[in-house]
Amino acid sequence: MQGFLRLSHWLDRLGYRCGQVANVMILVSCFVSASNAMVRYGFNWSSNAFLEMQWQLFAAAVMLGASYTFQRNEHVRVDLIYGHVSERKQMMIDIFGIIFFLFPACILFTWLSWEALFLPSLARWEGSGNSGGLPLWPIKIIVPVGFALLTLQGVSELIKRIAHLFGKAELDSRYERPVQ
Repeated sequence: MQGFLRLSHWLDRLGYRCGQVANVMILVSCFVSASNAMVRYGFNWSSNAFLEMQWQLFAAAVMLGASYTFQRNEHVRVDLIYGHVSERKQMMIDIFGIIFFLFPACILFTWLSWEALFLPSLARWEGSGNSGGLPLWPIKIIVPVGFALLTLQGVSELIKRIAHLFGKAELDSRYERPVQ
C-alpha cells in the first residue's frame, strides 16, 4: 500500500502544479483582457489575436485546473444523499463514482479528443478563421491532456480513499454543502 500512496502523492504534486499553472493562466487572461480593452478604447485599435488569446488561456486554465479542483474536493457534486451519510459511506460513494463514472468518461474523452479533435487539427495545421487570429491546433491538445490529468487525479483519489478505508492513511475528505 505504501507504494500506491507514494504514487498518489506524486500524482497530487502533478495536479497541484497544474493548478498553479491554471491560476497563472487566469491572471494572464485577465491582464490580456484589460490591456485589450484599454488599447481598443484608448487608441481605437484591436487584434483578434488578443481576443483569441483570452479564450485559449481560459480554456487551458479550466482543463488544467480540473484535476486540482478534484484533488481539493471542490468539484461539483449532485448531493442527494452524500451529505447525509457517514464518512465511510461517503468513501464508498466516491470509490464507486471514480471507478464507474469518472474513469470511463475521462478515458473516453481523452481518446476521442485526441483522435477526433487534436490529431486532425494538427494534421492540417489548423488556424483561426479570423484575420490576425492564432493557430488553433496547439490549444486543442489541452483537451486530451486535461482529461488525462483528471484520470490520473482519479487514480490518486481512489488510492487515498481505499487506503483510508483500510486505516492505512488519513484523508481529510470533509465536504461542505454549498450555502446558495
